[in-house]
Amino acid sequence: MRMRMRLRRLLTWRKALIAFVSLCLLVLAAFTVLYLVIDIPRPNEQAKAQSNVYLFGDGSRLARTGEVNRESVPLDRVPEDVRRAFVAAENKDFYSDSGVSLSGTARGVFSTLTGGGKQGGSTITQQYVKNYYLSQEQTVTRKVKELFISLKVDRHNSKDDILAGYLNSSYYGRLAYGVQAAARAYYGKEVEDLDVEEGAYLAALLQAPSQYDWAVASPADKKKAKARWGYVLDNMVGEGWLDKDDRRRMRFPVPVAPKASAELAGEAGYLVDTARRELIAAGVGEQELAGGGWRITLSIEPDRQRALREAVTFGLTSSDRGPEPRAPRRDPDRQAGAVSVDPKTGRIVALYGGDDYFKHYLNNATRADYQAGPTFAPVVLASKIEAEENGRSRADQDMIRQTAKRLGMTADPAGFAAPQATSLGLMGASPLEMAGVHATLANDGKKVTPSIVKSARRGDRTVDLPDATGDRVVGSTSATFAHASVSGGARPAGTTWPEMSVPPLGDAARVSGRTGASGHTDDRKAEWFIGSTRDEVTSIALFGESAKTGKQVTLTGVGDEPAERVWSAYLKATVSEPADHQGS
Repeated sequence: MRMRMRLRRLLTWRKALIAFVSLCLLVLAAFTVLYLVIDIPRPNEQAKAQSNVYLFGDGSRLARTGEVNRESVPLDRVPEDVRRAFVAAENKDFYSDSGVSLSGTARGVFSTLTGGGKQGGSTITQQYVKNYYLSQEQTVTRKVKELFISLKVDRHNSKDDILAGYLNSSYYGRLAYGVQAAARAYYGKEVEDLDVEEGAYLAALLQAPSQYDWAVASPADKKKAKARWGYVLDNMVGEGWLDKDDRRRMRFPVPVAPKASAELAGEAGYLVDTARRELIAAGVGEQELAGGGWRITLSIEPDRQRALREAVTFGLTSSDRGPEPRAPRRDPDRQAGAVSVDPKTGRIVALYGGDDYFKHYLNNATRADYQAGPTFAPVVLASKIEAEENGRSRADQDMIRQTAKRLGMTADPAGFAAPQATSLGLMGASPLEMAGVHATLANDGKKVTPSIVKSARRGDRTVDLPDATGDRVVGSTSATFAHASVSGGARPAGTTWPEMSVPPLGDAARVSGRTGASGHTDDRKAEWFIGSTRDEVTSIALFGESAKTGKQVTLTGVGDEPAERVWSAYLKATVSEPADHQGS
């Protein structure tokens, strides 16, 4: 009996061993065949960038971009410290590896198959192959090709040749391809004149060029960029390429202001900037987008866009009152941002990011470095109603933050010392975010993520954009009360304002269902107005920003409530019947 059991076990182990060996042989055979079949291709067409065309919602042209800054330089023009910075940032084992990372490639393939988005872990050789020979598309086929081509490139090329190709083919943002173009775009100098601190920043940029561009980065992204810069330098110390004391004395090298393309002058640059951010968030690679050939249609309605622009001009222009009238003037220390959204579809129908992209590169519609102030009060109200419905006596700070997050706010107020920082509206927010928050409340609590891109395609590829409207994120009662606190709209029959709630924002007058609420932040550096109609929710913000230094300053002379004047002018231009809005 025991002999039979031993024999069965032996046969079972033998079968398992045969199966394992057979599998290994099959994998080896497949690997060999693929290695022989997949050759190093010719450079991809993306090395020859084309134009991108941006269209308004009605099909008329908004802008054409494509003035790509590209220049290749030999490796000996790149200072050794700068070369080492890139190796320290991306692939410390570059000079000793085989050109590929099997674990990184496996993670990438798994992430692609499961829809997990982008994954890091590629070697410098693999990134060079992707940039120079292949496409940026996240497909299993492309990743497999990348693996085998990288093995061959590593075998046939020297490490210096590969590094030179990588530095010259990478995309750094600001339409700059290659380290020489990046040196000029960010520091206004030739690549050989870069110091190690500047080289470390350019190396850090490659992880997220638009996100880490100092000129447009949010406060949170600036922290990430600095952290990435420090990571690069610390890795250099760890590899023995940089003295520890020298590293300690280094300070972050702030880049110069960017130069905008002529096609992006005026309002066009802000609309294109918002669309680019949305496409990148949807999974389109920055280098792929910069490569051109895209036809991108926005949801912006030209008539409403014109009305919003003219309304901002009217709202911010004032005449000095006195015995002798003077010419209208604008305060140079005021910036304005505004976004108008259809709450039923989530489509952005108008967006104001500033007067001129040439003069103020930072998009006022998407910046989130000023407090949300009174526009945050409905979020607190919704949280308190949710708490009561769940049997809780009050909504604490963590619960309010969670509600804010569900509604679409991304700024973290944890850095504020005040215990009531969240409920007081000290969270940073952008007009775009607040438009989404209030559109969600107007949409009965069903999530609205404002979207500006209707479609984007290149050749036979069409980008799969996420839905602008989604599932419920706050209860219907909470949303109704919170929206009514701004709009003066109807509350559920037989109900009154909850005792535990914050009161309505002022005495918002209801005129044909078109109302709004306004107010300043506690530090008076921002003034907000949320306007609401049956068809649109419009978020308008004024920011105190010094024209000389770019720093935040207190708004002056805001007694005339210019944000509300913007709304009134926009409302008058976009509704068929007149509305005598009284404001709040």
